[in-house]
Amino acid sequence: MRASVRCLRHGLFVAGALLAHAASAAPLLHDLFQDHVVLQRDKNINVWGRAAPGEALTVSLGSATSKAQADSSGQWRSSLPSMSAGGPYQLTVTAASGEKQVVDDVMIGDVWLCSGQSNMVLQVHRALDSRSEILNSSNDSIRMLTVPLASNPSPQYGFAGEVQWLKASPKTVPDFSAVCLYMARELQKKDKVPMGLIAAAWGGSKIQSWMSAGALRSMGGYERGLEALEASAKDPTAGAAKWGAIWEAWWRDRTKDRAGTEPWSAKPRGDWKVAPMERGYWEEWGVPELAKYDGMLWYRTNVTLTKAQAAQKATLAVGRVDESDQVWVNGRLVGAAGPGNERSYQLPANVLRAGENSIVLTVLDTYSNGGLPGPAESRALKFADGSSVVLNKEWRYLQPPENAAFPPRAPWEAVAGLGIINNGMIAPLSNLSLRGVAWYQGESNTDTAEADQYQAQLTRFMADWRSQFGADLPIFVVQLAGYGAASTRPTESGWATLREAQRLAVKEDANAGLAVAIDLGERTDVHPANKQEVARRLARAVRHVIYKDEAPPSGPVPVSARREGKAVAVEFTDVTGKLVAYSAIRPIGFETCGAAANTCEFAEATIQGQRVLLKSANAASATRVRFCWADSPVCTLYDEAPLPAGPFQIAVDGDR
Repeated sequence: MRASVRCLRHGLFVAGALLAHAASAAPLLHDLFQDHVVLQRDKNINVWGRAAPGEALTVSLGSATSKAQADSSGQWRSSLPSMSAGGPYQLTVTAASGEKQVVDDVMIGDVWLCSGQSNMVLQVHRALDSRSEILNSSNDSIRMLTVPLASNPSPQYGFAGEVQWLKASPKTVPDFSAVCLYMARELQKKDKVPMGLIAAAWGGSKIQSWMSAGALRSMGGYERGLEALEASAKDPTAGAAKWGAIWEAWWRDRTKDRAGTEPWSAKPRGDWKVAPMERGYWEEWGVPELAKYDGMLWYRTNVTLTKAQAAQKATLAVGRVDESDQVWVNGRLVGAAGPGNERSYQLPANVLRAGENSIVLTVLDTYSNGGLPGPAESRALKFADGSSVVLNKEWRYLQPPENAAFPPRAPWEAVAGLGIINNGMIAPLSNLSLRGVAWYQGESNTDTAEADQYQAQLTRFMADWRSQFGADLPIFVVQLAGYGAASTRPTESGWATLREAQRLAVKEDANAGLAVAIDLGERTDVHPANKQEVARRLARAVRHVIYKDEAPPSGPVPVSARREGKAVAVEFTDVTGKLVAYSAIRPIGFETCGAAANTCEFAEATIQGQRVLLKSANAASATRVRFCWADSPVCTLYDEAPLPAGPFQIAVDGDR
């Protein structure tokens, strides 16, 4: 139920006129403040909204009252004193003009922002044991709000669609974030206060899209992309030109293609093969090297136009794309887009010409099927006079070299852009007081080049959100679970590198916690179903960081690795009880490594109290130790909590 709006005017009005005015008046409060809302206990309570410019307002919650005045744009903000957990209360805002808005059933408790990508999105109905979870979900003291998906080049005041606070029940929880709901339920077992859960997550999203433009600029390396984004917001053609220069320079740097021989040029080099477009996704073409291929693929076709056609305004439709695309017409980048609906691009003037025209696309796929699934008639040039030309002549494809398979993404592409999800989904919340943030993201940043940057990105991300929500904001990170084929030998891994980045960023932050999930993964599904255990581990970290629970926040944590003769000893802390190995006398998953890549050897490990002794062919000269280091590793070291030792890499000190 949306918050009711009750409007009163000075003077005498007939009842019918009063009711008509009440129905038409805009809400004074931001849409976040609706019936059943939960506000943060033990912190000043920020309230905000819109009114007539310069209008004076009175805000009350329970017995507390404050004053506010709308600025020249009509926005106002007020702060009420902190309150202990409890309720229900009424939140009332009254304008000097007599307009009034009342929000009922307001609770004071803990407010959590749950964000990230698809594993945070994953709904209760998709999680483990969902039938029972839904059936037993009724809880009036857990209230949930889902932020609509939105991206924008500039920070937004309001949400992109309607929002509503819902009490947890079998009717309301099936489509809500499982991790978020289960974490609140776990926390209530020890701290029985109302929980307000805000889910703001987007499948496939990179961390860069959740950061503000200011944070990205402070990191460096994003300036030109942000300039292209700003240009595109004013003029898509100018934005495409700026982005084209950036992307094309990246390609030349990776491939050493000379000008005029690139895939988008008139005479591209490379072995372009006929694409069986009628078969849809490239995994279904019967081409062995594409059967399980994730990455970028080039597509190319030609179309012949008359002078009259080339002179018209035109739109290029490319149909469905899985997932992202960039499009060149006659060597000129005309547009780029991320995952979404069917694509079409308004072509700039003079890009088409009489005679033969080249149309070149890149399609980037990062998960499951990829390509241009059709149908053929969805790919066409559409002209201002209503005519069209279907692009059903021969298409050819080219697979890029491995080092160019995962290109940079357009800055306006929602899930991989620069700051645009932050602008659309987080900025509308930025005045709100929170208990903390649960962050489950990283899968889309596991490309090796990006994984190397993730520690700096995550560190800056946490500082960025604290600038929006308060300097003391606790942030709890779910470390990525295992996913992908098991490895039979030590290997380099972008997933492992990113997990280490998560570990180190949290380790250096006294107001952050880590939930290890390496053992909860599923090799063939990037969305493991056991969200209950993820939530239990998040809640454990929360209790340690916020409530100062003496129990360790996670499982065993390495503190040192020292050489002992021809062996290496790894010391652990945060061990509950003692170290144990599952299904064998000795734990597996340890590696000893030299300084360079691809120098690691599996090590034989022996538990000795709170440490593990490693022996291997290169232990005597090893400079570092790795544990659980692969996309989907098998690792069996736990404590008696029981919690796993998480993946790590640690330098080896000198001889003891």
